[in-house]
Amino acid sequence: MNSTPALSSIDDVISLIRPSVRNEHAYVVGAPSHCEVKLNQNESPFDLPADLKEELAEAFTKIEANRYPDEQPTKLRNALAERDGVDPEGIIVGNGSNELTYTFGTAFIDPGTPVVMPRPMFSLYEKVARICGADLTPVAPSEDLSFDAGAIEKAVVETDAVMTVLTTPNNPTGLAMPMEEIEQIVSAANGVVVVDEAYVEFNPVGSATHLLEKYPNVVILRTLSKGMGLAGVRLGYMIARPELAHEVMKSRLPFMVDRFSEQIALSLLDREDLLAERVGLMKQATQKLIAALEEMPGVDVVPSDANFCIFRTDRDADALQADLADAGVLVRNMSGYPELPGYLRVSAGTEAENKAFLTALERSLRGADTA
Repeated sequence: MNSTPALSSIDDVISLIRPSVRNEHAYVVGAPSHCEVKLNQNESPFDLPADLKEELAEAFTKIEANRYPDEQPTKLRNALAERDGVDPEGIIVGNGSNELTYTFGTAFIDPGTPVVMPRPMFSLYEKVARICGADLTPVAPSEDLSFDAGAIEKAVVETDAVMTVLTTPNNPTGLAMPMEEIEQIVSAANGVVVVDEAYVEFNPVGSATHLLEKYPNVVILRTLSKGMGLAGVRLGYMIARPELAHEVMKSRLPFMVDRFSEQIALSLLDREDLLAERVGLMKQATQKLIAALEEMPGVDVVPSDANFCIFRTDRDADALQADLADAGVLVRNMSGYPELPGYLRVSAGTEAENKAFLTALERSLRGADTA
């Protein structure tokens, strides 16, 4: 009687994992634990107000933890639809917008599917495309690091792309696309165009939701992590034509949004004045941060339409990041993007956090000049 030999080592087991997965790196934001000023992940510096936390603590006692949530959080979906002026049937709420990014991969990308993505852009999109086996066409930016709309349109047409992703304002550059450039690409595409609006609250250009009525291939992606300050709750959503959302739902895992997360979001959405005030403060803080960096000798900063900015100096980015961490300030090194050698990214924090960052940066640069 023949038997299949047992796997002889862990390497044999690991070899069973698809090569497209093994070739990737885990998405990990490594950071020292001793830093008190955390400006490396584009988060809101504002936690939920104490009185709202008290309300939520009371609400938590009424949640039936033994019961599954709905496949879609209906109350939250309706509240978001009313806020954005869209059809609730066209909204899918996810466990953060990152989860929906993977959903796009399973819904639209087979091995060999043509996908167009401008660079530099949030790296998770390219990672998902590669894991799914996409025929990926990256598009280089313009000299000022903005997306090259003409080159993107050309790539979309030439490859007959099934999916194109535009992030506006863009992470990591902070630059927003003009609305006419977004529509230029959407109108040329035979495939879906995902417009990631994670930083829409800060965007002077506004939202592309009005394109949904004219173009059936538009998909808008949003998050509650940035302007709304719910990064720790994990909520995001997509907006599309209801017919398209219905099909995309087929590729999703069920029960991705828990009851308590829905309640937190609903309670915060009831405080529009608070949200508007906080977004306004973050906008002001970002522009003050950029102005301060522009005044520093030897610092090159890129203008931003988000709640962060990127900058570079004559110093090695790794060394400068380490200096800032030693001073208790976390920033993000963007040098992993081929288009951003030497750049660091800093989020706008509270006034005290921004001052601590600027002080640490100035000291580090001054110390390097005298060394």
